[in-house]
Amino acid sequence: MLPKLEGYTAALLESLDASGLATVVREFTSLEQTVLSRSDLRAVLSDTSIPGVARGLVLRDLLEGKVHPITLRIAVFAATNVPAQEVDHAIAELAVVSRTLEETGAFHQASLGLLAARKRVGGFADALLDEVNTSNFDEIEDGLFRWARTVEANLELRRLLLDRDAPLESRLGTVRQLLDQKVDAVTLRLCCYVIEGGRPRDVVGTLDFLVDYVAKARDWRVARVHTARPLDEASRAQLVGSLSTLTGKNVELQVAEEPSLLGGVLVEVGDLRLDATTRGRLGVLHDAVSSGRLYESAFESE
Repeated sequence: MLPKLEGYTAALLESLDASGLATVVREFTSLEQTVLSRSDLRAVLSDTSIPGVARGLVLRDLLEGKVHPITLRIAVFAATNVPAQEVDHAIAELAVVSRTLEETGAFHQASLGLLAARKRVGGFADALLDEVNTSNFDEIEDGLFRWARTVEANLELRRLLLDRDAPLESRLGTVRQLLDQKVDAVTLRLCCYVIEGGRPRDVVGTLDFLVDYVAKARDWRVARVHTARPLDEASRAQLVGSLSTLTGKNVELQVAEEPSLLGGVLVEVGDLRLDATTRGRLGVLHDAVSSGRLYESAFESE
């Protein structure tokens, strides 16, 4: 299974009670059969020309209101993040993993290389952060950073947490004992999963990776909107809906009014920049005139 999907799935399945897990197992088995039996659906999910976010929306439209919310979230995440040619296989793996968890009570975490293990921890973080208000991301970053420095500075603690031969429950118990009521619940779960799903000898490195990961995740959930004039509620709602569809995340707006833009909006979310301002369009026109492209285009059309 794709490491990022494995971490995401682990985070959500472990939150289910026995009844909820039984429902998810049944639904993933049914979804696997549906994908196998419908060539049109399989063709869309495996089409490499269709963006991952669009594939996820297809599954969301198909499943929303018909399956358990956890089934929906994991299936959409799989369709969005797994390479197109592997989506049907990933859904089959989800049916197996959830069934194994139901039968054995354990979510098996295979040993992975450094980068793959960090991706798995990143997927786990994605699942938890989807439930967190962006105003709390600073607290999570700070808690992870402080815990990384504590482990780094304490030789005995570092020896215990990095010891691959020490019982997992002993290492997890130490983390819970030292952090309980000192960090929020999300930070505690992330620190524990670094032990459970990360590389044993990379605890500090994975914690520092998570600090950066949470910061980047916040950037993709906050859209900085520069507008020439105030946005009414309808425009805000439409913009939030469009950006959420584009990024696959719940997006919040930070709006700044800048009359110098003349008209339209400039949106910055993550490393994406969308310039639909009058000033931006005039700048493009100026560049075209200055470089001669506008004249070339006019001559070629005659």
